[in-house]
Amino acid sequence: MKNKAIATFGGGCFWCIEAVIQRLKGIETIKSGYSDGQIKNPPYREVCTGRTGHAEVIQVVFNPDIISYHNLITIFMTSHDPTTLNRQGADAGTQYRSIILYHDETQKTIAEQVFNELKPVYASPIVTQLKPFQAFYEAEEEHQNYYNNNSEAGYCRMVIDPKIYKLKKMYADKLKDENLID
Repeated sequence: MKNKAIATFGGGCFWCIEAVIQRLKGIETIKSGYSDGQIKNPPYREVCTGRTGHAEVIQVVFNPDIISYHNLITIFMTSHDPTTLNRQGADAGTQYRSIILYHDETQKTIAEQVFNELKPVYASPIVTQLKPFQAFYEAEEEHQNYYNNNSEAGYCRMVIDPKIYKLKKMYADKLKDENLID
């Protein structure tokens, strides 16, 4: 039986983060959704207002024997700008905040370690929130597997394609050596 773990995090639009993380080996499933807000089962149109308090996040089931939580969080943290508060590119609002929702104390410790390792990489302070996981609400079906289903859409070509290219360029040697991408 495969070893499985869960990670929950967000950094801007969940379509972007989902598309990057999907390209890694060891990822079992990814669901886009909402977390860290005040109401249960919020609809997308309400989350977009910023009034529910939720962040757009992904919940990832992964095999830590193939990809470690450390590598997963490092790739997440470098696939978006963790130094901008409530904004990623043109997406602005608290729903687009950078956030890691840890599922246990080990994940918290690893995330703190990654923050410390990445501090020298960025000119500005890392503003990614680190909070205990409480609840995850799956987004509507049209938000699942968005990039793979809509890769020709303008947003995908202009915003997501460069993130995927960055992943492959930035981690090409490391990820190939560890057999994490094709």
